[in-house]
Amino acid sequence: MRSLHLLRHAKSDWSDPSLRDFDRPLNKRGRKAAPRIAAEMREFGLAPELVLCSSAVRARQTWDLVAGSLYGDDEGGPQEVRFSRSLYLASPAKLLELIRRVESGFSSILIIGHNPGMEHLADQLAGPESDPLLLQTLREKYPTAALACFELDIAEWSQVAPGQAKLVRFLTPRSLD
Repeated sequence: MRSLHLLRHAKSDWSDPSLRDFDRPLNKRGRKAAPRIAAEMREFGLAPELVLCSSAVRARQTWDLVAGSLYGDDEGGPQEVRFSRSLYLASPAKLLELIRRVESGFSSILIIGHNPGMEHLADQLAGPESDPLLLQTLREKYPTAALACFELDIAEWSQVAPGQAKLVRFLTPRSLD
């Protein structure tokens, strides 16, 4: 069994119009939401072995805040963190391609990326065994700092295909209020 977690970056700051989209940092709400989602991840034992993170500023900052809350002082963190420009505004097809390239030694992956790709990929992956209420919620809105958690009964990441993952958890900052 493998697990895949899709985290949309936390809320970004639009106050400086001179910044390129890629360079926008998190705003106050985003800096508050990311650790809250991480605390839930910790509670449910969702610490990934591999993190694939967009290299956009807001995605990197989201990871920094998640890592700070997900792993205690005595815990080292994931086996590996990879930052990639190719995750910036990636399409669902591109995201799926990146997942399929992951080495078989990793049983759990966290991807930190952007909409609309994250939302569409989550919807495409969700198979018939997914929790229908969670799937409905995911389809209604995939807000910033939302986390979709999937279980996959596959031997290799190269076998990931649409409709075969089981959506087992969908966390949003608002659902934690």
